[in-house]
Amino acid sequence: MLDMFSLKGRVALVTGSSQGLGWAMAEALAGAGAHIVLNARNKEKCEDRKRDLEAKGSSASVQAFDVTDLAAINQAVAEIDRAHGRLDILVNNAGIVTRNLLQDVTEEQWSSVLDTDLTACFRLAREASKVMARNKWGRIINISSVMGVIARPSIAPYVASKAGVHGLTRALAVELASKGITCNCIGPGFYPGAQNEVVRRDKSFYDWVSNRAPAGRWGDPAELGGAVIYFASPASSFCTGQVLMVDGGMTISL
Repeated sequence: MLDMFSLKGRVALVTGSSQGLGWAMAEALAGAGAHIVLNARNKEKCEDRKRDLEAKGSSASVQAFDVTDLAAINQAVAEIDRAHGRLDILVNNAGIVTRNLLQDVTEEQWSSVLDTDLTACFRLAREASKVMARNKWGRIINISSVMGVIARPSIAPYVASKAGVHGLTRALAVELASKGITCNCIGPGFYPGAQNEVVRRDKSFYDWVSNRAPAGRWGDPAELGGAVIYFASPASSFCTGQVLMVDGGMTISL
């Protein structure tokens, strides 16, 4: 029964995987047997993570590039294909957030967040799906947020991009299913990480988030492991176009 969760022989590209939630998901996929292609803009950090995985007996390589760079995306996917003859799993995790009230959001901030958090997902999925379709098997996993279905002040571009990721997930799912490719989405709640370090230092906000979720706490990045393995593995072969909120119950609670 557990064989359906095995990723042995699969190749997975995880964007934004040098730290935070991306690293936690890369670790989980590696533990299930996948070869992990680590990605971030900082190559040195990726190389450090590669050594971490190899020390645990896992297989990994590095493709360091900016996900908003279309030429770099095309080159990376081509290099993965040349090296492995396949790309089975894409985890679109890389993302940024800016904090500004609506009247102060600049055109540059809006474009930067949308380019990183939404457009990059589209571009990577487009290029990766070409390799997946050739092998008639693929898993695209987009990483959204609770902010894809609810909102809070000062992050309008982020909220818009994450809601867009949900729509993109459904669009890819209906188009790619006949090619043997599924597309699903994970919506994390509040987890500690570099993006929210500033607000986490505010004890009143930290406690408010903890009390807002029925689970009564922030999440542990490792708790995303089960969800990403499920969506990446044969266990989810008849599941596509879905958004799974891993948020301690935040989005279903008043």
